[in-house]
Amino acid sequence: MRSHRRESSHCVAFSRLIQRRSNMQQLLILPVLLASFCTVCAGAGGWCYYSQSTCDHPCSVPEKWPGGYMDCGGKSQSPINIVTRKTVKDERLTPIEFKNYQQTFKNSITNNGHSVKVNIPITCTISGGDLSTTYKAVQFHLHWGKDGGPGSEHTVDGEQYPMELHIVHMKSNYADLTTALRDPNGVAVLGFFYEVSKSPNRMYDTIISGVESVASKNVSFSLPSISLAQLIPPEQKLTSYYRYKGSLTTPPCSESVVWTVFETPIPLSMDQMKAFSKVQFYDGKSMANNFRPVQPLNGRLVYRSAGATLWVSSALLAAALTTALGLSQPN
Repeated sequence: MRSHRRESSHCVAFSRLIQRRSNMQQLLILPVLLASFCTVCAGAGGWCYYSQSTCDHPCSVPEKWPGGYMDCGGKSQSPINIVTRKTVKDERLTPIEFKNYQQTFKNSITNNGHSVKVNIPITCTISGGDLSTTYKAVQFHLHWGKDGGPGSEHTVDGEQYPMELHIVHMKSNYADLTTALRDPNGVAVLGFFYEVSKSPNRMYDTIISGVESVASKNVSFSLPSISLAQLIPPEQKLTSYYRYKGSLTTPPCSESVVWTVFETPIPLSMDQMKAFSKVQFYDGKSMANNFRPVQPLNGRLVYRSAGATLWVSSALLAAALTTALGLSQPN
């Protein structure tokens, strides 16, 4: 702790030195030196996102996570960029069966310093969709950008959505998540993207009120009754999804997760999305861009359900149209 304070004070002192310099050449060189000097500060402390890292509040950014959490440097990490034209259609990816998702429950929403999280106190399960067994819901949390800007963890053909919801499940025979993470397929996470809509999503009024009440770290707010079903698209719109084997997207990055990423996004108004940026990290900074960068596939396959869209890039589409038009021209 003392060394961290010394490093932080050195950064401050070095910053003041820059302010006292008047020589133009020194002003051009010293900021570069300051940036490299303060990188030392940013490597200490607990794990964090890039948007949190400052010399005054040193922490380990995503690229440094493997130093403290070995699994974060593994070959099956999440999130990933889903390249739709490279996905493999799998007829076994039938519609997922949701049980008790309509059932309401009461619990608190908590700012844990990295996101907002809600534990699920009732038994809600998923099965089918080529899942190996029944998984029960444990908690849900979100990742977002700045005031509705790019903020999802997974991307699709390079597109980053404004937000992403993760509903975390574990095999129903396990009593806790720690035990489930020791199983290579012990955890199943459902990922949902968000898109900006012109009108508010009234199903989220309760969640938005809760988010606005937990600005500071370790603050909780008791939510009125909610259900998981009200947070996600209707079941008939959940037949299109992608599946791959990955990891937790935060330390310890355990490679024990079966990922299901749905194609249909959840609508939220811009004002609703901006509410999330009012939440604060532990240092009082706006909690924005709390996502891990996409990770290499390292040879993994991404599968798509029968209903999933196989997107074609605009360049490929243009080439196909040009070819088609050329063939249709008379000789």
